Amino acid sequence: MRAAIFHGAGKPMTIEDVPDPEPGPGEAVIKVCRCGICGSDIGMTSGSHADYPAGTTLGHEYAGEVVAVGRDVSNLKVGQRVSAMPAKGCGRCASCLAGFPLGCTAMAGMIGGFGQYMRIYAPAAIHLPDTLSMADGALVEPLAVGLRGVALAGLRPGATVAVLGAGAVGLAAIYWARLLGAGRIVAMSRSARRADLATAMGADGFEAFGEGEGDRLAAALGGLPDAVLECAGAVGLMQKAVELVRPGGTIVSLGFCGSPDPIIPSLATWKQVTMKFSFAYDLREFQHCADALDAGHVAPRMMVSETIGLDALPSGFEALRTGSTQTKVHVDPWIAA
Repeated sequence: MRAAIFHGAGKPMTIEDVPDPEPGPGEAVIKVCRCGICGSDIGMTSGSHADYPAGTTLGHEYAGEVVAVGRDVSNLKVGQRVSAMPAKGCGRCASCLAGFPLGCTAMAGMIGGFGQYMRIYAPAAIHLPDTLSMADGALVEPLAVGLRGVALAGLRPGATVAVLGAGAVGLAAIYWARLLGAGRIVAMSRSARRADLATAMGADGFEAFGEGEGDRLAAALGGLPDAVLECAGAVGLMQKAVELVRPGGTIVSLGFCGSPDPIIPSLATWKQVTMKFSFAYDLREFQHCADALDAGHVAPRMMVSETIGLDALPSGFEALRTGSTQTKVHVDPWIAA
């Protein structure tokens, strides 16, 4: 099969012929039909301590068709259309039994969506109904990231929300904050190029970072926000969130910053801010996102701005690193060069 191989920070991915994967116990192999490029893929190939090791095939926002099942798999059959959480747990601990293999201390990542075939952990898989496309299936994972973060914020009906960052995670957070009863929602980002998309996903307003940002945000929300959702993972945004949130408010970090990011603790203490850090989602939340798409919620599909093949992935990946105007780029490993 063909797959994209990461060779280390500063080196371009290469598309290579590699052996087809074989399913282990509790696993299945899928033909990857669509996989999204995540902001964490960019962040974890940039030279930080959290980088993927050289030789890795990335890709964790995937959907595909089951082509083989391993021993002890009862929930999947060849030919089924699926998406899956990108993790394998021990299957016995409290996290695994709660449908949260990403919280297992023995967790192993199940990534590889930038290849034509990959292994998945069967207990972490969900079936995709016929009403959903493979592109829809590849949106389940980023939507679940947004859902978990919004749930952690504990929004009360009518709560005001600021979302820092208007990439896919920020847009997903806007979408779920709106569905889960937030009052006014304002998105904030470095530029206004995604303002219309943020509004379409449920935001009431959009403000660019810069001079007077706190006053402009407060004017748009009718006061300081009850919750600030940090969704970009950029250095400095957690301190900005502390400055923007109301006293007694809540900050949730959904971004994935791999660099030291200091805050001023005394300001957070004075404001009695609650800070939470959101990592992934559980199987219930993952399924809920597929159900929302199946129910006809079409807004998330607006996030997909381009679909490319493997041969275009190395250059497309680096374009995202340097400030592309794309929002969510999907990879179809079967598109011919």
